Amino acid sequence: MNFNYPDGRKFQRSQKPAKLSTSQSKKILFGDRGMHLEDEINESNKYYRGHDIAVIYKKPTPVQIVKVDYPKRSRAVIKEAYFRQASTTDYNGVYNGYYIDFEAKETTQKSSFPLKNFHQHQIDHLRACEKQNGICFVIIKYVALKRYFIMPATKLFKYWDGQKHDGPKSIQLSEIVNDSYEITPDYNPTLPYIDIINKLIESRKE
Repeated sequence: MNFNYPDGRKFQRSQKPAKLSTSQSKKILFGDRGMHLEDEINESNKYYRGHDIAVIYKKPTPVQIVKVDYPKRSRAVIKEAYFRQASTTDYNGVYNGYYIDFEAKETTQKSSFPLKNFHQHQIDHLRACEKQNGICFVIIKYVALKRYFIMPATKLFKYWDGQKHDGPKSIQLSEIVNDSYEITPDYNPTLPYIDIINKLIESRKE
């Protein structure tokens, strides 16, 4: 079955990686690990679920089916489909009675983070969840710097709204440092972001 992105590009499945030795595996598991942010979060979520800490999942990407074959009456085979743009954020779930909703973004830039990486529908969704007292934020990864930050959604709204009134189109790294919590990667979980969620919860009680 062929999958295509909205711009027409074909989706290519990654080839199965070569098996690593134990020493190589340990080397990758620490530091940056060469992973994409999504993989690091997914690993962390698996750890949290496995230890009954939180139940958080990545939302599935909507798929539009455009071609189906019916080789048998009882069986349909999808021949072609397209990934559709997601209408909300990347992740949601529940932790200790709190609804959690967040977006994950990474950048290769070193001194700023372009606001164009976000979409209006994502901001609208985060605002709606905030109104229901959800714990909402974005996880930002600076790939080249190997640094990770959690910015509360309310802080992001300030920059998003500012750009619409002739403000900067990017958030400077210094601003992210001031308005976010930095995450230090670990072994288990890979990204211990629940520690930051605890801080967000406590800040609401102040």
